[in-house]
Amino acid sequence: MIQSQPSKHVPTEREQAFLESVEDTRYEREIINGLAPFFNEKAPEDMLSFYSEGDVTRLKVLKGTERDVEARMPVKLTRHYYEIARKSAAVARIVKASPDETDSLEGSEDPGNQMDYSPVEGLLHKYEMGLMYVVSTCSAHCRFCYREELIARKEIQRQDGTVMKKGLAKIPEICAYIRAHNEIVEQNGGRHPETGREKLREILLSGGDPMVLNNSKIAAWLAALAESGVETIRIGTKEMAFYPQRFDRAFLEMLDRFHEAYPQVGLNMMLHFEHPDEILLKNDEGEYVRDDKGFLQWIPETGEAMRGLVSRGWLTVQNQAPIIKGINDDPDALRLLQREFKRAGGENHYFFCGRDIVAYKSFNIPIEKAWQILTESQRGLSGTEKHARLSITHYKGKTEVAAVTDKPIPGLKGAENGVVIFKLLRNPADAPELHRTCIVGRNPEALWFDDYADRVLFDEAGLFDYSRIDKNKVVPTSMPVTRTGCM
Repeated sequence: MIQSQPSKHVPTEREQAFLESVEDTRYEREIINGLAPFFNEKAPEDMLSFYSEGDVTRLKVLKGTERDVEARMPVKLTRHYYEIARKSAAVARIVKASPDETDSLEGSEDPGNQMDYSPVEGLLHKYEMGLMYVVSTCSAHCRFCYREELIARKEIQRQDGTVMKKGLAKIPEICAYIRAHNEIVEQNGGRHPETGREKLREILLSGGDPMVLNNSKIAAWLAALAESGVETIRIGTKEMAFYPQRFDRAFLEMLDRFHEAYPQVGLNMMLHFEHPDEILLKNDEGEYVRDDKGFLQWIPETGEAMRGLVSRGWLTVQNQAPIIKGINDDPDALRLLQREFKRAGGENHYFFCGRDIVAYKSFNIPIEKAWQILTESQRGLSGTEKHARLSITHYKGKTEVAAVTDKPIPGLKGAENGVVIFKLLRNPADAPELHRTCIVGRNPEALWFDDYADRVLFDEAGLFDYSRIDKNKVVPTSMPVTRTGCM
């Protein structure tokens, strides 16, 4: 056992053989970075109309002020996404900066105090799985992004009082932590003696968007994690919406080679589509295109990318998305999205209420309205199409909005207008409060848990009575060195 952090990663023979099989290709995303190309009319001529003269004037006035929209969240757009957005106001709102997004800058720099659970820079180990920040950008930037502090490279205050930008994960440190944690767990009968966690067996590659990395870098992460004993790897990405051409032959063959080298390691692509307009083909009149049998047609590049993934039976493909004001707060749109994604071979995972990010009041819709929209959207869906639940991320863990009642509960003070029932779906460490519930009196205007603080009726989950964890409980005390992998 040693106390210092590893500085080098040495691939195993199997790992090296896989990495040598990987092909990198060049991608032409035709990205526009920032508002300057629109302000200075340097963007491609056909794209200049994405921002009207009025839009440009209003956004220019905010430059350099505390309401500067680019200081909050950088602007970024691909050509492919622009072509979709010009036919869809909902899709345009996803990436188009607007002055109203800084009307209120209320919100948290670190939603859910996620950094409380960061034992190694770039890694969150809050639940039974780990989440890694492997890159700090995407091909385009959603204005409501849950990771605006990472994308904008903002300095945030951590639990120990230090202030700094979030760092990115590095293979040697991550591998060493996984091995150290799992070795301690094994030595202690299957549970970590301090946190109660079991083996760290699943990792989510996140950021930013891992799919902006080249194939070699993605492959390096996949192989290193597999060699470290990780059993399942997820890749969280919105790239299939922003630039589906990224899911090309070279990338899919890289996944094939990885599966051949590590057949027991599960792979899961977690996609992010908010609206059916991101996947379905529209004509110049803005109407969905159907074939001669009446089936809705996918955007060709998106359909090809999706088929490339779902045709690999050993790889699962899921979708999750927040419900955001002016984008997909529409039951018909969500119904169509769920139906079409399942028809294409994917699974609907979660829909989310907006987090309490900085400026959340410009994007979030009321929690109860989100539940009503999702509930209405699932009318007419089959049992396999409507697996998605509505979740909202609390410090105590991922929490389902399980039910909203319309009628009063006789004899229960505070329930005269009905109640909202929350249920903890995930809970940190060894999940001692898993599936515990909280019941609050309704507040149709509530955007966040705080808006129910004066209406709590029952709270075995502790959503309104909690304290932050001891930071020492998530920091490893030692790092073992093995003869392969992390050195």
